[in-house]
Amino acid sequence: MFVKKRQRMKKTEGFKDQRSVILPGFIVEDIRKDPLGSQLYITDIGFYPRAQFHYRERKRGCEQHILIYCTEGKGWISINNKKHKVARNMFFLIPKGISHAYGSDDKEPWSIYWIHFSGKLADHFYDISGKAGDITPSDVSRIEDRLQLFDEMMVNLEMGYSRKNLEYANICLLHFLASFKYVSQFRLVRKAREYGLIEKVILFMKNNLDKNITLADIASQARLSASHFSMMFKKKTGHSPVDYLLHLRIQRACQLLDATTYRIKEVSERVGYEDQYYFSRIFKKVMGVSPVKYRKEPKG
Repeated sequence: MFVKKRQRMKKTEGFKDQRSVILPGFIVEDIRKDPLGSQLYITDIGFYPRAQFHYRERKRGCEQHILIYCTEGKGWISINNKKHKVARNMFFLIPKGISHAYGSDDKEPWSIYWIHFSGKLADHFYDISGKAGDITPSDVSRIEDRLQLFDEMMVNLEMGYSRKNLEYANICLLHFLASFKYVSQFRLVRKAREYGLIEKVILFMKNNLDKNITLADIASQARLSASHFSMMFKKKTGHSPVDYLLHLRIQRACQLLDATTYRIKEVSERVGYEDQYYFSRIFKKVMGVSPVKYRKEPKG
């Protein structure tokens, strides 16, 4: 009864602002014969926004794998008579040759990016098929980057089926699919930017070792609260910002003691300590010897 009801309500025409490209059979056949293209290739691709009453059923399955990526609303996918809910920031890979049906929720219709793909490498993604995957949004999730990859495929195919357009789109497909299979690795670029932020803050510390800078001053360089910044900094470096600054001060003090004839008081001031006796205590705590004894020890 459920299926029949969906069939009566299913959408027969397109959806407002939809985009799709269905490659002609002779183009697909040419791709299959190409050493590069045959590895992984698109046969159909599209975007259906707010696709109310969207419904599709293939009792004998499809000749290609199908990836459906939901960015708004919700829907469902049934394979082998098992129904799976698919909502915002979720994806589902339907394996080729598997009986399936899928449709949009009546009240909260989904917006989906979808691709039919095949090729020798297609089975490499089999481990993420047959189940709903979740792309949990976060500061490093790179959702916009993933959608940019999709748009690059669409735009190139919409410009025609030249060999370069097809090859570029299919290379983008490999990256696009990898962003679902290797979610953590896909996010490393954004995480690396966090490390870039840490490096910027460390450079600020090094350039201000002679000043009485506070944790608030340091955190302001990252435009974060002191508490949030401290947690992020320790996670990335293994040390609190205050301890890291202390180590940089002592490191610089060692360099000055080794390379100059500055008095201990001058060294102390150049690394941010007005009280040379306090500096000497901190130095000994870190290095195990006093500044005077450190200077006398042979180096190299």
